[in-house]
Amino acid sequence: MPKFEHYIGIDYSGAKTPTSSLPGLRVYAGDWLVAPKEVAPPPGPRTYWTRRGIAEWLRGELSKPRPTIVGIDHGFSFPMRYFETHRLPPDWPKFLDDFQRHWPTDEDNTYVDFVRHGKCGNGGKRAGDPTWLRLTELWTTSAKSVFLFDVQGSVAKSTHAGLPWLRFLREHCGDHLHFWPFDGWEIPPGRSTVAEVYPSLWTRRFPNENGRNSDQQAAYAAAAWLRRTDMDGSLASFFNPSLEPRERAMANIEGWILGVA
Repeated sequence: MPKFEHYIGIDYSGAKTPTSSLPGLRVYAGDWLVAPKEVAPPPGPRTYWTRRGIAEWLRGELSKPRPTIVGIDHGFSFPMRYFETHRLPPDWPKFLDDFQRHWPTDEDNTYVDFVRHGKCGNGGKRAGDPTWLRLTELWTTSAKSVFLFDVQGSVAKSTHAGLPWLRFLREHCGDHLHFWPFDGWEIPPGRSTVAEVYPSLWTRRFPNENGRNSDQQAAYAAAAWLRRTDMDGSLASFFNPSLEPRERAMANIEGWILGVA
């Protein structure tokens, strides 16, 4: 029996402001009967999604009485070296609060680069080294550091833009939303879940039959993989990767990419 009823994949972009309409923001969703299809933003003047728009839409979707899993393509936390360097407690909710105070990238008219270059926020007090990697990134062949900006395939900008919106969802969706693995490696029955994904693991597994561009294919592949693995019963094993106790303790704080095992 599948654990979820609804599957959402999001390819994320850290460009421009939270209210900018961005072609790099793509959303695909499916369910037991319908394969993932692209979800357009609400009717209005914007052609593409905004980060604020996606967060508000997710708040509505995750408030519905159906277990939903959402895979988002950006880092959900930082390496342990970051916590140690800045003397932060190993506590993910407190990390989100502290990060947003220094990197207020959910505020209107705020670019990630504005914070990076000292025009707003206080990012210099919460910076990381591009050589620092989370354990889950070390377990992949191509995942990059969440602090490695301005290179091909970087997730640094999308991560720094997206973290405050995870905090938003946590504040507005309450206890019925499970952030994996921070709220536990096991998902309680009937609980909706948000997890970090890395669509590059799957984009070639699913044929591009409709002329999707790379962003669309990434979001589609994330939703399609979540749907397929849940329906064939293999998703549960990915929620419990084979980690030693020390590694699992690290991943409780650093997060883990769903699908890396």
